[in-house]
Amino acid sequence: MACLARRSRTNEGDDVRKDFLLAIEVFAFSTGCDNLDNKPYGPPPEAKVTAPYHLEFDAKAAEPNPTGVALPAISYTANPKALERRAALVVRFDASGVKNGRPGNQPDKDRFIAAAVDIPGTGGMLPEYYVDSVDIGLAKLLGDRCMKGKVKISVAVVRSTIRPDPDETEINAKRLSDWVPAEVSFKNPHPKC
Repeated sequence: MACLARRSRTNEGDDVRKDFLLAIEVFAFSTGCDNLDNKPYGPPPEAKVTAPYHLEFDAKAAEPNPTGVALPAISYTANPKALERRAALVVRFDASGVKNGRPGNQPDKDRFIAAAVDIPGTGGMLPEYYVDSVDIGLAKLLGDRCMKGKVKISVAVVRSTIRPDPDETEINAKRLSDWVPAEVSFKNPHPKC
């Protein structure tokens, strides 16, 4: 009998513990604590970083100039707490449809890095002479790829310390603005392509 009484107390103790644990689980579930285990592990999501500069194209499309292409005028506004004295413009273009090019061109080159230019103050326009020099460099690349017609581009400003032929990692690390898309017309001055 003593064994049965001892066993019954042990079972009662186990039952009390089980009931206690069940009560804790019910309480945790009802108060929303269950969601703690459902969160994915790993680093927290990256916070969206706002670029210190914002670019905009002039609303009217520019007609191709003698080089074959003309970017519209580009205005900028800047966060006063993150001003730069100089920056360079990067122009990317979509060359996915190009099937051939002239000998000696670089088939993997789909961007043009312009020289640095002064960007004073918190807003204004990129100088006209600067945009004209970008037109010349971009026209040469597009001509080397034997492109013509409408070309999709995107532009961004980067720190002036960027190398002349940077990789994508360096461009992203030194980028001061978001990419701004546009479409330009290109009249290839080399009709023998």
